[in-house]
Amino acid sequence: MSPTIPENQWAQVVEKKGGPPVYKQISVIKPGPDEVLVKIKYSGVCHTDLHAMKGDWPLPLKLPLVGGHEGAGVVVAKGARAKGIEVGDHAGIKWLNGSCLACEFCETADEPLCAKAQLSGYTVNGTFQQYAIGKATHVSKLPKEVPLDAVAPILCAGITVYKGLKESGARPGQTIAIVGAGGGLGSLAQQYARAMGLRIIAIDGGDEKRDMCLKLGSEVYIDFTKSKDLVGDIKAATHEALGVHAVILLAVSEKPFQQAIEYVRPRGAIVAIGMPANAFLKAPVFETVVKMIEIKGSYVGNRQDGVEAVDFFSRGLIKAPFQTVPLKDLPQVFELMEQGKIAGRYILEIPE
Repeated sequence: MSPTIPENQWAQVVEKKGGPPVYKQISVIKPGPDEVLVKIKYSGVCHTDLHAMKGDWPLPLKLPLVGGHEGAGVVVAKGARAKGIEVGDHAGIKWLNGSCLACEFCETADEPLCAKAQLSGYTVNGTFQQYAIGKATHVSKLPKEVPLDAVAPILCAGITVYKGLKESGARPGQTIAIVGAGGGLGSLAQQYARAMGLRIIAIDGGDEKRDMCLKLGSEVYIDFTKSKDLVGDIKAATHEALGVHAVILLAVSEKPFQQAIEYVRPRGAIVAIGMPANAFLKAPVFETVVKMIEIKGSYVGNRQDGVEAVDFFSRGLIKAPFQTVPLKDLPQVFELMEQGKIAGRYILEIPE
């Protein structure tokens, strides 16, 4: 028996660039032939959602917009051509809402690079609402024993950092620096890194974040607000002070992206994941060449990365620190995010 689907629903809607989001009722959309409709139970709040509200990325922004891209819930309707998932299945809607599946990038498992990619909570409405649409090929089918609130951050933050760690090329036993380790992405990056056998130096600011990072498995925590020689402190924490094998940049300001070249070891890798608005990556050519440093960006994972990231979680290896608040409190969450006062992740509980 199919669930009863209402005509209207509660949502947080950004009506103009810069926000704030407005808590209001909007229509529930029916899924297209290749889509599913997911009744969202929980949705994580990502720093990308703040960028979406502000419209400060060089991407076309849908307005009005329902943000959100870490939504976990239950499939309540599907189109005639939606394969691989059924009504009643638990499912996650991610940043990559859909892609063409036919271009060179889609054919070679780089679906996030598809020119026709649809982005949840940016180019199409996302998960800050009771019912959300996703392409059947791109929603993540979730094990029913997995709690929907706890898995929500895995659907973007988890997949994103897991992909970045893979892109870094760091091997078990090697040391990796995670910049922005105390935030939502960083808290997960530390756990995936530990599960992958990596040694971790966590870089962030504040005692609350120190406590969390050390509990999550980082061997060293360096507080950039207190350190008088950040580069020296990081290098001193590595074998023979040679520097780290890889750097994962999750920071929301530009300066850390410039510093990484100073403490990564020869043949090391610098992986940019965070995307501060209007920021640039800069590195001295001489040092980059003679140390054979690799500098690269890492975007969200593909469909298989999503399967693997969720599998780490379902096996109990990843436990995302989070706290739950009602959907109506999203503006307050954005305020805390702008102030840099969030340790871990905020999860919105979507009303029934």
